[in-house]
Amino acid sequence: MACKKPQETVRAVISIGCAKSTLPLGKLLLLGFLAGAYIAFGGLLAEVVGGGCPEVKGCNPGLGKLVFAGVFPVGLMLVVIAGSELFTGNTALMIPSTLTGATSWLALVQNWVWSFVGNLAGSVFVAYFLAHLTGLLAADPWLSCAKGIAETKVSLGFWTLLWRGVGCNWLVCLAVWLAVAADDVAGKILGVWWPIMAFVAIGFEHSVANMYFIPVGIFLGANVTWVQFLVNNLLPVTLGNILGGALFVGAVYAYLYGRRES
Repeated sequence: MACKKPQETVRAVISIGCAKSTLPLGKLLLLGFLAGAYIAFGGLLAEVVGGGCPEVKGCNPGLGKLVFAGVFPVGLMLVVIAGSELFTGNTALMIPSTLTGATSWLALVQNWVWSFVGNLAGSVFVAYFLAHLTGLLAADPWLSCAKGIAETKVSLGFWTLLWRGVGCNWLVCLAVWLAVAADDVAGKILGVWWPIMAFVAIGFEHSVANMYFIPVGIFLGANVTWVQFLVNNLLPVTLGNILGGALFVGAVYAYLYGRRES
């Protein structure tokens, strides 16, 4: 499977950033909606598969995490191959073009804000209409799994969630980077699967995934409020995701390879 060299990958990312900066607002929101829905599909699949085998989790917690994490990456595969606007990936993808002067800081902020809004809409749509109203998670063990995930995610402290957000998006954006580097679909799938599986199995926190996991728990009766979702979890995780993607992936590789000539 052919792939780009690191310098070529950064040049490709700069081109991607330039294209993202010119997206009309309507298309950006729709593409953001799709990305949120795709990540939510991964979350729903993980709850159906991973939440459906509590015995495995009970006797072998590590294996239980691996089962849950092993199917979640389908969401990012859909994002990068089908095409959509994922806020967390864009925290890295917009940085090289901005730091090299190819796009403006205003364009970066606009992309981040509106992709985030679209992601939230798509994730909550799947959580309510496709996970809640369909009854797919309405009975145990899936019900207890979904409610437990939501309640746990809002109970962690600010700094714990922020640093889990850093670790998560460092890996997520590396997955996106590997997908850009790959020149065929099989390479993109392999590049996405390993880092995404790793962040989920480790227990890091992804803001867009949480836009599905926590609302679906709320819809199913978890002891969680919308304020807790937004303030206790989404705020620190989003800040951590920005730091992990923009600094540890986008800025680092822009510095290393962004100004080199071919």
